[in-house]
Amino acid sequence: MKKILMLSIVLMISGFSLLAQAPPPPPVNANEDGGPVGGGGAPIGSGIVLLIALAAGYGGKKVFEVGKKLEE
Repeated sequence: MKKILMLSIVLMISGFSLLAQAPPPPPVNANEDGGPVGGGGAPIGSGIVLLIALAAGYGGKKVFEVGKKLEE
């Protein structure tokens, strides 16, 4: 019990240290010349589709395993 308490305290304290820095200031000419804002126009759409496809495959595998176990 002591180990779990100490571990949770250490994790909470380390989590607070991540909030210590302020975010960097935006660039001076962020959107004056029509350039991309923020992440430089990174394509996150295909990454989300890949993540959903992998999650659906993993879920399907788990459902298949449970069905196979119930048959036995």
